[in-house]
Amino acid sequence: MFMSIALALHVLAVVVWVGGMFFAHQALRPAAVDTLEPPLRLTLWVATFKRFFPWVWLCVIVILVTGLWMMTQFPKAIYIHSMMGLGIIMMLLFMHVFFAPYNKLKKAVASESWPEGGKALGQIRMFVGINTVIGIVTIIVATAGRYFI
Repeated sequence: MFMSIALALHVLAVVVWVGGMFFAHQALRPAAVDTLEPPLRLTLWVATFKRFFPWVWLCVIVILVTGLWMMTQFPKAIYIHSMMGLGIIMMLLFMHVFFAPYNKLKKAVASESWPEGGKALGQIRMFVGINTVIGIVTIIVATAGRYFI
């Protein structure tokens, strides 16, 4: 019973985090670039991250707790250890984004320093792109790993 709950929470957290990154990187970013001038675009991103990042923190906690628990249930499953390693890399990248370029973006927007804000947003975009790819690879490992690893 607990495994079903843990797995469901784990997958939901992954869907929210990776799906949110995919949406932001592949849909929202191009739409914002095509339609908004830098001041509005950067303000939109600060407002978006302000709403999305608390969800990511919750997802990180849920994924970490449920992932560690699953590792205790299947200690020899290499694909679960692979997921955990990739997940930790993703978590560290997110923490870097949250504590470094996101703070720079918020300060730049507050002081209307649009070039600095654009630079910070470019860093965030790069790390979100990397994390999205790692997230997709992790999903592949999660769904197909037991058959290949």
